[in-house]
Amino acid sequence: MSKAKLRSSLLAVLRCNTTHSSAINFPNVSNSALSAQIPSNCISLSQLPSNAECFLPWRSSRCEFLNNLRFPSRVFSSRSAEASDLKLRCWNCGAAAPTSVVFLVCDSCRSIQPLDQSVDYFQIFGLEKEYEIGDVNLESQYKDWQKKLHPDLVHSKSDREREYAAEQSARVIDAYRTLSKPLLRAIYILKLEGLDVNEEDTISEPELLNEIMEIREAVEDASGSQELNQIQSQMQEKLNHWSNTFAKALRNQNFNDAISSIQRMTYYERVKEEITKKL
Repeated sequence: MSKAKLRSSLLAVLRCNTTHSSAINFPNVSNSALSAQIPSNCISLSQLPSNAECFLPWRSSRCEFLNNLRFPSRVFSSRSAEASDLKLRCWNCGAAAPTSVVFLVCDSCRSIQPLDQSVDYFQIFGLEKEYEIGDVNLESQYKDWQKKLHPDLVHSKSDREREYAAEQSARVIDAYRTLSKPLLRAIYILKLEGLDVNEEDTISEPELLNEIMEIREAVEDASGSQELNQIQSQMQEKLNHWSNTFAKALRNQNFNDAISSIQRMTYYERVKEEITKKL
C-alpha cells in the first residue's frame, strides 16, 4: 500500500472516532494494568504544546480530538502529590487535617501523628515567621502541647503512637526553648533563611574584646549578689540593644549585620550564664 493510501485510511479512522465518540475510554483495562504499561517517562497529552502538530503524523486540523482523550486520573497522578495528600490525613482514621492548626494530634480519633520536619517552630506555636514575637505566652501553649504529647501521658497507647509522641514532644520542647530566647530565636530564623551561624566564630574587634575581658574580671571580683545582679542588668541592656539591631538588619535583609549582632549577643549571653552560676 502506498504512503498516500495509508495516510488516507488513517484519516478515515480518525474521522470515524471523532464523529461517534468524544473520548477514548478503556472499559476493560484496570487502572493498575494500564499504569504498568505506560513508561515512567511518559507525559500527559495535555502537556503537549499547542503547535504539537510537528510531533504527529497528521496535521493540526486532525489534532483536535486529542483534547478529548480521557484516561483514569490515577495513571497520571504524581507520587509527590499523593504523598502530600497523605500528610494531610490521619494515619489511623483517615480524617482530614485541619488547615488552621499544626497537625500533631488528630481531632477525630486523638491519634498522635508522625513527625513532620517541614513544620517549623513558629508554626508549632501558631506564629508568623518573625523574629519579634511580642508578648506571646509561649509557656501556656507549650504546656497545652505537652498535655497531648508527653510520653508519660500516652502510656496506654500503641508502641507506634508512643514513638510518635516521644518525637513530637522532644520537638515541641526544642521549639519552646528556641523561641523563648532571643539569641536562639535569631540563630534559628537565619537558619530558616538558609544561613547557618557559627556561634564559635570570634570577633577580632579589640574594643569589644577588651570590654568582654573587663566584664568577666568584674564578675570574678564581685563581692556579692548585689554587684552580680547589677552586672547582670547591664548585660541584659546590651542584649536588648543588639537584639533590636538584629531585628532591624533582618527587616532590611542585611544578613552580614544580622550575623554580627548574633555574635555580640553570644558574648553577652555567656557573661549572663557565668553570673547565674555564681548567684
